[in-house]
Amino acid sequence: MFAIIGILVVFGAVAGGYLMEKGNLLVLLQPAELVIIGGAAVGTVLIANPPHILGNIAKGLGGAFKGTRYTKAWYLSSLKMLFDLFDQARRQGLATMEAEIDEPAKSKILTAYPAIIKDHHILEFVCDTFRTMMIGGVEPFDLDQTLETDMEVHHQAATQPVQALSSMADSLPGLGIVAAVLGVVITMGALGGPPEQIGHKVAAALVGTFLGILLCYGLIGPVAANLAKEADAEHAYYHVLRVAMISFNKGIPPMVAADMGRRAVPSHVRPTFQEMEKTCRNRGASAASAGAAA
Repeated sequence: MFAIIGILVVFGAVAGGYLMEKGNLLVLLQPAELVIIGGAAVGTVLIANPPHILGNIAKGLGGAFKGTRYTKAWYLSSLKMLFDLFDQARRQGLATMEAEIDEPAKSKILTAYPAIIKDHHILEFVCDTFRTMMIGGVEPFDLDQTLETDMEVHHQAATQPVQALSSMADSLPGLGIVAAVLGVVITMGALGGPPEQIGHKVAAALVGTFLGILLCYGLIGPVAANLAKEADAEHAYYHVLRVAMISFNKGIPPMVAADMGRRAVPSHVRPTFQEMEKTCRNRGASAASAGAAA
């Protein structure tokens, strides 16, 4: 939502200031310039990136305009999910977790959090870690290193769309100059014609430069920065899961392990211990909490 508001503010401020100087908005409507700049920019993205990154760009753009999911409610639901898993493993033994993690769709615990386990990366991160615990023979330090490697691989994949959009944004001013040069070429071919016609063609050429710079610094660049911050927020979320699961693997009680994960939550969305404890102890609220977090 804030991304949409920001885009409206950027274009509204530019158009408003232009109108205050008695400018004519129709002069800025140059479809040919937009086709040159926009089409060439999209082409550079297609040239530079394989299909899976293009798909991630599309998904990331959708997420940028919906807002982040990593809210306090999301973290509370995630910590409660981990606490429920820890509690069952502590009370009934890790061997009883096989049914929960091998068939998550039938798990009594995991199915209470549909908004979270809908993300297959989260599901695999949690379930694979419990599988490793069940197999045994892995020291907490080694398991921690494994989770860190898993997080690094995932974060690298999450930042590839950011790099692609940043490259696209960097190309836009140059492509604006390309459009402007083409406009000048057309203008030179019209020399000798009516002054009004020449003036219109010069204005169209300058609009190309204007659009390239505006789209770079007013749209694509900020969207890429938004995606970068969301990738960092996702990395922070996995770090919380990692801290909690490693703590439990060391033999720390479920509630304390969940609290250690809570302490790794970014400060602006970190729940208090009382909020987490109330959520974890309230077993009937798990589904509602997971739904609210979505």
